[in-house]
Amino acid sequence: MLSDETILQIFRDTKALLEGHFELSSGLHSQRYIQCARVLQYPEYASILCQQLSKKFRHLGVTTVIGPALGAVVVAQEMGRALSVRSIFSERKDGKMTLRRGFELAMGEKILAVEDVITTGGSLKEVLELVKEVGGDVVSVGALVDRSQGKVDFGVPMETLIQLDVETYDPKDCPLCKSGVPIDKPGSRPGA
Repeated sequence: MLSDETILQIFRDTKALLEGHFELSSGLHSQRYIQCARVLQYPEYASILCQQLSKKFRHLGVTTVIGPALGAVVVAQEMGRALSVRSIFSERKDGKMTLRRGFELAMGEKILAVEDVITTGGSLKEVLELVKEVGGDVVSVGALVDRSQGKVDFGVPMETLIQLDVETYDPKDCPLCKSGVPIDKPGSRPGA
């Protein structure tokens, strides 16, 4: 098992843990940003991190892992590999989360929904709704990083690799904005 400090060091070494002034995909502002794509670009780290996270789900009988594109595609793939199950991803089409590319879920299929970073949980909640609409059964949620301080309730158990206590601000109350610190918008949602 990797310690929290070892996991954080992997994020630092790959420049996945950034400091500055950021607008998150949720619209909130923060002085720290986790850019998981930077750590996931290294297959050995993606494998190590997802292997460790997968241990928390082995007992659930999951048959498919799903994650929202774009951020969770690699996480879903590596979690599927670690659990020896199929992995798929959902995409937004006309502003709605959908299954495309011929992906399907069977009625009652046991699903693990994954994300790279959870802040508000918005994208993952959309995935859960999609799975429910097509008859799948989300048995748990997993993420590499939980920035929500455990506050997001998905209605199913959630397991994460690491929790980071990173303060976020409503843009109108952001002290970084008030101080004139330039903002970066590294998020993946349109307009972000």
